[in-house]
Formats: sequence, C-alpha cells, structure tokens
Amino acid sequence: MTELIPSITLNNDVRIPQVGFGTFQIAPDETQQAVESALEVGYRHIDTAAGYYNEAGVGAAIKAAGLPREDVFVTTKLRNGDQGYESTLAAFEASRAALDLDVVDLYLIHWPSPARGLYVETWRAFEKLLADGAVRAIGVSNFLPEHLATLLKSAEVVPAVNQIEIHPTFQNTATAAASRDAGIAVEAYSPLGRGADLGSEAVGDIALAHGVTPAQVVLRWHLQKGTIVIPKSNTPERIAANLDLLGLDLRAEEIARIDALESGNRLGADPATAEFSQMQ
Repeated sequence: MTELIPSITLNNDVRIPQVGFGTFQIAPDETQQAVESALEVGYRHIDTAAGYYNEAGVGAAIKAAGLPREDVFVTTKLRNGDQGYESTLAAFEASRAALDLDVVDLYLIHWPSPARGLYVETWRAFEKLLADGAVRAIGVSNFLPEHLATLLKSAEVVPAVNQIEIHPTFQNTATAAASRDAGIAVEAYSPLGRGADLGSEAVGDIALAHGVTPAQVVLRWHLQKGTIVIPKSNTPERIAANLDLLGLDLRAEEIARIDALESGNRLGADPATAEFSQMQ
C-alpha cells in the first residue's frame, strides 16, 4: 500500500505524502503505540507539534519501526510562546532532540499569533534552519491571507505548506486560494470536521454508493482537490481505513454535493484573534 500513497511536490521540490497521520490530542503515553500502528499499516507521513507534547512518542515509534529514515516524512511545529528569532532556534533544537532526528522534514509556525507581532522575525529563523540543512522544508499553519501577505513582503523563502482547518462544512476557500496562488501547498487539519461532517446525508449517500465509509469519502474529496490530509484516530481499524483511499474515485457531481455542505462554521480558534502560548 505504501507505494500507492499519492504524494505532492512542494515548491522546493521536496515530496510529501498526501495522506499523513495526525497526532493532535493523542496523549503522550499513547502516542508511540498509535504511531507504530500507523506506520505498520503503511503511513509514511507523521504530523506532530511541540504544543502537543508528544514528539518523544513520535520519535520512539519511528525508531521502533526500523524503517529507513528517508521513508518517513515528519512534520512538527513551533509553539506560539517560542516565537522570536533566538527562541525559535532553541525551540527547534528541543523538538529535534525530542524526536531524536537529525533532520526534520517540515517545520511549521503553528499560529501567526498576530498580537505578538513576531512571525516575520520567526520566519527568518526558519529560513536559517532551512539554509543550515536542519529541515528539508519550512511552512506555516493557520495563516490567513493577510498574514501570508505580510510574511511574503520580506520572506526570502516562500512557505512550502499552509496547514489550515478544512472540512466539508468549513472549506476555508479564501485562505486555501491565497495559499495556492502563492505556490504554497494546502494541508487540511480536522479534515473530517472532527467527525461531525460524516453524518451528512450527502456523504452517507456517496459512501453507500461506493461501498466505503463516510470518512473515506471525505478524505478522497480532499485528495481529489489536491489537498494534503492528516486524519487522526486511536483505533487501528480506522487508522488503516483512512489510508485505504486509492480504489475510490468520486465523480464530479459527488464532489459538488460535498462542496455544497459549506456552512462557514469553523471548529477551531480563529487565527485572526487566537492568542495562546501553548506552553505548559
């Protein structure tokens, strides 16, 4: 199955598996087992963050799996409270040590945290990490069009990825479009709407027609739009099912039915106002 996982080429020619395994809200003492299960069924893209406090479990799982390092794509993210040039460099070293990796594949600014006014300075540190070879790609998360515009005015490196909330009832169209227009790949977190979007009549009808689960329908919808997805589950059966998407091909009218579910209801914090340190 691993060979069949689609991938996307980022704007610096690094390839990222289009389906990853998310670890948000997986308890630190449960992370290693969950990630080992994901790697066992074929995931080769693992997403974590310093603010999840489970990077060590991710690193332990990768080591236990015994896979070649180049076969596993690892993303982690900078906490808001660590923004700033020198503090970013120190925070990255802490993440790298927790993951027990020499090189991180993708490093993201987790939130713009606009009231701090530090994300442009933080980006300079990200560019240094990239130039030093400590990371293979750098990007952002939760950046709205106005944050991207501000960053791009001074950035020497265009972000490779913008990881944002996207699911059928909140498609984040303007932010996704602004990202793609700038050559930035779009990655969806909460791709299933935390499960809430799976109960819609449209998704249920399409799942029945194809003999698949509602989650597989929604994840395939993301893939056919060119979006990277990072579904999360602690259940081995669901972990495996969320990767088994390649025999499914949604028709244009089915994609349109899912598109029509847009309600504008964001589930997470609003990046325009979200201000929290993520520090424990």
